[in-house]
Amino acid sequence: MENVQGKVIAITGASSGIGEAIARHLASLGAKVVLGARRVDNLATISAAIQANGGEAIYRSLDVTQPSDVASFAAWAKSQFGTLDVFINNAGLMPLSMINSYKVEEWHRMIDVNIKGVLHGIAAALPLFEAKDSGQFVNITSVGDRWVGPSSTVYSATKFAVRAISDGLRQEVSSNIRVTLVAPGATESELAESISDPDLKKMAINMFRKDVIPGLAIAKAVAFAIAQPADVDVNEIVVRPTAQKSF
Repeated sequence: MENVQGKVIAITGASSGIGEAIARHLASLGAKVVLGARRVDNLATISAAIQANGGEAIYRSLDVTQPSDVASFAAWAKSQFGTLDVFINNAGLMPLSMINSYKVEEWHRMIDVNIKGVLHGIAAALPLFEAKDSGQFVNITSVGDRWVGPSSTVYSATKFAVRAISDGLRQEVSSNIRVTLVAPGATESELAESISDPDLKKMAINMFRKDVIPGLAIAKAVAFAIAQPADVDVNEIVVRPTAQKSF
C-alpha cells in the first residue's frame, strides 16, 4: 500500500498475537516497524524474521504501565528512523472474572495496561506528532468496547474507556492528526492465558479454538486505515468472525 511504505510505525504489545501480526504485515508493506513489549526474546525472533524477509524492524523492551518507559520508546523510534508517523496502542490483558470473585489485583492490572497504557502511549507520541503537525494513533480495543456480559465487566469497562479516550482525542487534536480505533472480535491470540479462573479459562480457550479469525485479519484492517490519504481519517473499524453474531 502506497501510503504505508516508508512510514515509521511503533507498536506496543508486539511480542505475540495481534501485535505480532500487525508488525509482520506492515513491514511486508514497506513500513519501518518499531516493536515494544516485555518479552524481548519474542521480539528478537519476530524482528529477525521481518529482516530476513527484506523488511525493516527494530525492537526494545517496553512496559506500558510506566510512562517514562513509553516516552523513551517513542523517542527512541524517532531517534532511530528520524521521525514517528504512527503509534499503535495494542498492549492489553483479558483476565475475565465474575465481579463477586473479587479479583481486585486483576482489575488493577487491566486498568494499568488497558487504559493507562493507552494514555501513556498518547502522552509519549502526541508531542512528536504536534511538533510536525501530522501523525496517527491506532488504538486496538475489542468488540468488548461496545458490549458487556457476565465475566467481562471490568475488561469491557477498560475497552469502553479506550473508545471514549479515542473519540475525545480525535476531537482535541489538530485536524492533521488522525485517530483510529480498531475493535477485534474473536481473534487468535494469547489473551485467554491471563484468565486465572480455571472454568472461565477453559471456556475462553475453547471459544478461541473455533470461529476465530487470524491476527492477520486485524493487521489488514490497521493497514487499511493507515493507507488512506492524509485527509481521510478512518475513525472506527470492527472486525469479527462472520459466525460471531451476539457480541
